[in-house]
Amino acid sequence: MSQDAAHGRYAGRALAGGRYQLRDLLGEGGMASVHLAYDAVLDRQVAVKTLHTDLGREQAFRERFRREAQAVAKLTHTNIVSVFDTGEDDVDGMTTPYIVMEYIEGRPLGSVLDEDVRQYGAMPADKALKITADVLAALEISHEMGLVHRDIKPGNVMMTKRGVVKVMDFGIARAMQSGVTSMTQTGMVVGTPQYLSPEQALGRGVDARSDLYSVGIMLFQLVTGRLPFEADSPLAIAYAHVQEEPVAPSSVNRALPPAVDALVARALRKNPNERFVSAEAMRDECLRVASSFQAAAPNIVPGAQTSSGAGVGSAVFPPVDQSTPAPIGPVQTPYQPNPYGTPAPTPAPSYGYPQQSGYQTPAPAGYGTTPPPYNITPQPASSGSGGGGRNKPVIIGSIVVSVLAVGGLIAALTLNGGGGTDDDNPSADPSKSASEVAGHRGPDKTKVIETEKCTEPVESYNDPDMVEMPNFAYKNWDSVLSCLKAAGWEYDRKLVDENTFGEDTVMSQFPAEGTDIDPENPPKIQFNVSTGNPA
Repeated sequence: MSQDAAHGRYAGRALAGGRYQLRDLLGEGGMASVHLAYDAVLDRQVAVKTLHTDLGREQAFRERFRREAQAVAKLTHTNIVSVFDTGEDDVDGMTTPYIVMEYIEGRPLGSVLDEDVRQYGAMPADKALKITADVLAALEISHEMGLVHRDIKPGNVMMTKRGVVKVMDFGIARAMQSGVTSMTQTGMVVGTPQYLSPEQALGRGVDARSDLYSVGIMLFQLVTGRLPFEADSPLAIAYAHVQEEPVAPSSVNRALPPAVDALVARALRKNPNERFVSAEAMRDECLRVASSFQAAAPNIVPGAQTSSGAGVGSAVFPPVDQSTPAPIGPVQTPYQPNPYGTPAPTPAPSYGYPQQSGYQTPAPAGYGTTPPPYNITPQPASSGSGGGGRNKPVIIGSIVVSVLAVGGLIAALTLNGGGGTDDDNPSADPSKSASEVAGHRGPDKTKVIETEKCTEPVESYNDPDMVEMPNFAYKNWDSVLSCLKAAGWEYDRKLVDENTFGEDTVMSQFPAEGTDIDPENPPKIQFNVSTGNPA
């Protein structure tokens, strides 16, 4: 069966015992098709997304997909596409997972951008900032529930006929990670290379700040009409996220004020600690910037260059001597053609985050008032032929550095944690109450974690005998403590000074969220908890 036939083979079919009758094909991609459907039980139109990859054959994936869909179904917000139902059915002898979603009469954000590019060269900045703020409003809700989207891009954002922003496909990228075998066989990439955060590109754990990076990429694209990183392959694009600095958007669109450059630069920091501390903080800044300048039509610089691809070669093949490898020239990516051609590269400026009045959002102190170094050097794959011997010193050096870094972190947590005491804080002044400290921010007791997250943790999709560590970040300590005690888990708590999130907010944890742990012998969990006082 051809790929085109496979994409359309569900039309005219019914799922869930005839309840969902599939009609017009609304959209399709490499992993899924979306059909307009009729819900015969509730007499309404819905959208049904059917996955048509080999992942449907894997029980581990189907179980992960079901759990993620159930979690997403709990999200209720104006800017989030509602999920009504999920399940799996047999189509042409293949088990096919599906999701039933709210039907949106509108079009993808990518289509809206294409129209603006044709008319203006890019999307007007005020419009782009307001759309981005609505996307961040949706992410704020999902992040509070511990759900990281992992695949924010214009294709996953819908615009209704009334101009309402709707974010969809929450949890699908995470579910895809369970299909490791099929991914290896079919060469699929989890996430979209053009919007991957550096930590995703390096295969590291991600949190809410990874979504904020992807939003920054999307905002750059909206206000310039092009992507900040382009290369000749998905791998090269992914490593460009790790190695290269993006140009200022105003170097492409002269109508943009410095505040937009600053906002994008903050979102696209390689180190997650240096990005916005939350979707709420980034949303507030988008709205502030949108109201701070007079709206103007885009002024696109002819032939302006975003990325040259320089540095990608050294990312994939780290040099062992002092010679500089020849850079890879700009080649259009097949995923997003550059309508402006590929002129001679302009060196990307090296710029820091502009210090502007009212724009300094501190990094979360839970990651250390002086964040530990964030090593973004990718680890080269070992090979039995070719340059494997030449890369050996790099691999060994990287392993040594990683071991020392992890060892230092564990030692620091052990020493600072006080060996299990709950309220020790050597830096705190016991003679002063919290209310007497200038700039103190009180606790936010609305940020809670459900007890079931500890007593019934999610089963690991790597090992059925293991479970995943819950996400305690930014939750109020009282609810975290109740969760821990209900599960009988041991912990150490260290107090840290920060007044962005408020007193008794968990700023970080070790082991990290999503780490596989033995439920019969769980590790002692280390927490950094805010005092609410200025750092």
